[in-house]
Amino acid sequence: MLNLILLFGFSLFVVVKSAEFATRRSSELARALHLSTYTIGFIVVAAISVLPEAAVAISSALQGTPSLGLGTVFGANLIDLTIVFALITLVSRRTLKVESKILKNAFLYVGTIAFPIIFGLNGNYTRVEGIALVVLGVLFYFVVLRGVRHRDLEDVAKRFPFKSLILLSVTMVALLIGSHFTAYFGIALADIVGISPIFIGMFFISAGTVLPELFFSLRAVRHNHDNLALGNLLGTVITNATIIVGVIAAINPFSFNPRIIYISGVFMFLATALLFYLMKSGRALTRREAVILLIFYAAFVSAELSVAF
Repeated sequence: MLNLILLFGFSLFVVVKSAEFATRRSSELARALHLSTYTIGFIVVAAISVLPEAAVAISSALQGTPSLGLGTVFGANLIDLTIVFALITLVSRRTLKVESKILKNAFLYVGTIAFPIIFGLNGNYTRVEGIALVVLGVLFYFVVLRGVRHRDLEDVAKRFPFKSLILLSVTMVALLIGSHFTAYFGIALADIVGISPIFIGMFFISAGTVLPELFFSLRAVRHNHDNLALGNLLGTVITNATIIVGVIAAINPFSFNPRIIYISGVFMFLATALLFYLMKSGRALTRREAVILLIFYAAFVSAELSVAF
């Protein structure tokens, strides 16, 4: 039992450190290509930040336990929407500025988050629903980023430092290996303890997989790049809820206890709505509002544990 916990912890550590390094390298690479901070946060960094959850989720689906991946994705999203936003606001010791281009898409964010919840109300995700979620995620990015200058994307095609590509590729290999064993040992641990893999993913694996976006966002706000931090977090949440859940279902359609939707899914939807409501007040996120987000997550944990035990 102790050996299993240590192996699980070490595998998760490999995932976190690999993702943290990949996030830092991708951000440096994007700046070298002269991308805007919003583009960096929403496309480049968010795409890398989501990899820990994605790798664990896909690995668990391939190993026949996709519910572990679903718990990891929902759990990570709830932590990002509440604890991570709260921490970066509290640590910065100032209000977190929110640009109008983020607020104008508030309904789109909240509406997109609703789809994986609606699809999962019957306690299963089909392959068709999985593909629909992937398409929805791609369409979301198309709509939100339609204002990005084409020159930004052309720069990526024309200039891509070979050394950075190699380092990023090596890091991705380490991330995938660590994710495979995180899922493997997480499933084994759930079997021994006698609890649902969803629970392991939601409260243990997810807590580790959100660390890369937390560390990156903390660095961003310390340098007054608030829109970089916001783009990173919001991009990660949307990608998790649509593309990653969709890929899991496309690989291995699965059934699960619908309680994860009734509690975790609904709380995820409400957290998104609450976050945008708080950000719209004064176009900023204050320390008082950060505390509200922490209380909201505590309410979620209480609701989840009261049903689980």
